[in-house]
Amino acid sequence: MKHKYLLILAFGALISCNDEPQPFVIANVNFSEVGSATIGGTGAAEISAYDPITQRLFVVNNFGASRVDVLDISNPSNPFVTSSIDVTQYGGGVNSVAVLNGMVAMAIEADVRTNDGTVLVFRTDKLTVPIARVTVGALPDMVAFSPNARFIVTANEGEPNGDYSIDPVGSISIIDIVNNFKVATVGFDAFASKQAALVGQGLRVFGPNASFSQDMEPEYVTIEEGSEVAWVTLQENNGIARVDLIKQEITDIFPLGLKDHTIPGNELDVSDRDNSVALKSWPLLSYYMPDAISNFSIGDTHYLLTANEGDTRDYAGYSEESRVKDLKLDPTKFPNAANLRKDDQLGRYTVTTSAGDTDGDGDFDVLYGIGARSFTVWNGSTGAKVLDYNKLEKDFIGAFSSKYDDGRSDNKGVEPESITVGKIDNRTLVFVGLERVDAVMVYELIGTSSFNFLQVLETGDAPEGLLFISAEDSPSLSPLLVVSSEGDGKVKIFGIK
Repeated sequence: MKHKYLLILAFGALISCNDEPQPFVIANVNFSEVGSATIGGTGAAEISAYDPITQRLFVVNNFGASRVDVLDISNPSNPFVTSSIDVTQYGGGVNSVAVLNGMVAMAIEADVRTNDGTVLVFRTDKLTVPIARVTVGALPDMVAFSPNARFIVTANEGEPNGDYSIDPVGSISIIDIVNNFKVATVGFDAFASKQAALVGQGLRVFGPNASFSQDMEPEYVTIEEGSEVAWVTLQENNGIARVDLIKQEITDIFPLGLKDHTIPGNELDVSDRDNSVALKSWPLLSYYMPDAISNFSIGDTHYLLTANEGDTRDYAGYSEESRVKDLKLDPTKFPNAANLRKDDQLGRYTVTTSAGDTDGDGDFDVLYGIGARSFTVWNGSTGAKVLDYNKLEKDFIGAFSSKYDDGRSDNKGVEPESITVGKIDNRTLVFVGLERVDAVMVYELIGTSSFNFLQVLETGDAPEGLLFISAEDSPSLSPLLVVSSEGDGKVKIFGIK
């Protein structure tokens, strides 16, 4: 059977091509590096997207002049840059890129990043003039196509300026490709009356003098296969927004609650000064605060996967970060406070000061950590937690102890930032990027919420973008994983041999 790709572009053009070879069945899942390219230094390779028709990779590059580099990966063992799309004339920098059906979309922040941003859309085979230029909300941080190619969705983070004197609202833009790229930008005003209830369930609303809508900061988008629902992480707020793309409205905010590190199984390494890798229980609660999000379905049930990186607000005008040793701890709640504050104990661990003084007397009764150092399965309809996989650090240390960065133990640990799902034959794989140990963890999903750890892949510095290419779309007709790392500008391609 031939593989046929049909490209229906916005302006009515029709392109098709046929592949004679067949993807082959994978007996064993064992990835290894097959090719790599370096496209710059810090900030040079943040997010990648792939076009199976042209066999090109589009990579965000903010090393120097902001652009999207175009790499030929028709031979995955020899990727190389063929051209670049300069976006400096359109705004202050490109944050994300997505590809589908012969179109490439780019999310570009404004020169003044608190102003409205832009989405540019080009044909993947003609990259000189955009076919659409659409105004979206402030600081579009992520762009995604719906699988049916009808919508482009952006998560507009709306971060404040440095002194916190300007704080734009967070929003989500829904661009209707079929309807001449008409855009609807939706916000969170409808949930302001529910703030107290949402905060009680674990949502964070805490920016100085910020309204509810100003405080929401959309981060990352995933869209279900039917293209009717999107989910958007609200990282700093510790929540997920559910979006009805057809009605063009946010229907739910799911607060993600807290993780209790006194419970067996939730151990973590909290000190960079103890001369050891020590996973222990501590009197801490942590916010999940996911960055990337992906989804999968079993039957009629949608599930979400989040990489629980954690992120704080740390600006000249407001900062929530503090080490435990710099806080006054309530002597009743922390009778061993003097010992906890030691550098080789909990003293250097970073917590938020936005919460914790529950009785308002000036000392901290509860310590709240930033990020859960895990990935989590959530129910996409209710937001209920299905499983928190808390063995990322343990799995990494067991497989690759020499690469563990104990210097980050006091702040986010291995820092799970990115996550994506890929299917190989009848197997579902989950890939989790760990920013601070320069690795990707590979797991197989068993059922709805059980995972088998398969392997660790060494990446470039600070892996940010994970992109799974199915065998059907792959230039080699074998599944590929593309990892782009913003710390050193490396794009690595992993395949199964």
